[in-house]
Amino acid sequence: MRAASLFTEAAGLPLPAAAARFADAGVPVFPCVPGGKRPLTEHGFHEASTDPAQVSAWWRRRPAANIAIPTGEATGLVVVDVDVHGPVDGRASFRRVRDAGLAGGWELLVRTPTGGMHAYYPATPGAAQRSWQAGRAGVDFRGDGGYIIVPPSTRPIGTTTVGYRIVHVAHDPGRELDAGRLRDFLDPRPPIRPRPVGGQQVGREDAERLARWLDRQDTDRNLKLFWASCRLAEGGVPFADALDAVLTAAKSDFGPREITATVRSAYRAVHPDPARRTTTSATQGASPAGAGWFDHRPTPARSVVPLRGL
Repeated sequence: MRAASLFTEAAGLPLPAAAARFADAGVPVFPCVPGGKRPLTEHGFHEASTDPAQVSAWWRRRPAANIAIPTGEATGLVVVDVDVHGPVDGRASFRRVRDAGLAGGWELLVRTPTGGMHAYYPATPGAAQRSWQAGRAGVDFRGDGGYIIVPPSTRPIGTTTVGYRIVHVAHDPGRELDAGRLRDFLDPRPPIRPRPVGGQQVGREDAERLARWLDRQDTDRNLKLFWASCRLAEGGVPFADALDAVLTAAKSDFGPREITATVRSAYRAVHPDPARRTTTSATQGASPAGAGWFDHRPTPARSVVPLRGL
C-alpha cells in the first residue's frame, strides 16, 4: 500500500481508530497531547509502537490524543515542514525550491492548522537523513531523529478546532528527496570572513548577555534565536558555551531540542565544514499539477520505496 492511500484512509477515521490503522499497517505511532505536539510518552518518538495492545491502551486513556509518527528510517518517510509564523512565510521559500526543481517527488501534501504545509517523500533506503532547520527560510526537514503530527489530528486556532488536512495526493509514486541539496539551497553557507587583527572576541559573559537580550526581543522567535546564535558564532564563542547560555536564557520561549537544532544551524552557517560533500544527484522535475495551493501570495529514476511494513 502506498503511503498516500494509508494516510487518506486514516484521515477519515476517529483518532483512536486512525492510530490503530497506522499501527496495523506497520507504521509506528505514539500519542501527543490533545490539540498539541508535545508527546505524552516519557521518551517521545523513541516509544513509537506498532503493537496493537499498546496503541489501544494509549488511546483508550486519551481518546483525543493527537497522532504522531517518527520520520526517517523508522517509517520510510521524510517530511518537508513549511511553516507560516509571524513575518516568516515558508511558502515563499517552498516556491523557490519548487522553481529550482528541488521539490518534486512528494507523495502527498498536508495543510497544517496554522496555514503551513507538510510535504511527504519516501526516505532514501540505507542512508541517514538527519532532521534540520532552516529557520530564516521557514522550512524544516523532518528525517531521522524527528517526528510529525499526522491527520486526523487537530489543533485549536482561536476559538475553533482545525485539523491537519490532506489537500493533494500525487498521481505517481513518490521519489526520494535530496535533503542535503535542499538544505544548501535554503541555508547557503557564507564565505569565511577573516577576523580583524587584534579584534576582541566575544567572551562567555558577553554570550550570556546576548542570550538574555534575545529573550527580551518582541520579534519572531526563530529569527531572533538564529540571529543571536550567528552573532555568538561570529564572535568566536565555543559552541558548548553558546548553547549553554542560550539554553539558560531562552528556555521560556523555546524547547531544548529546538534551541540545540537552531544553534547548530547557525554555527554550521558561520563556520562551514569544507569536508562536507554536496550531493550532486540529478535535479528533480517540477512539481505535478495541483501543487499550487501554496502559490498564493501572503496577504497581511530510482525505485519507489514503500512505507516500512506495508
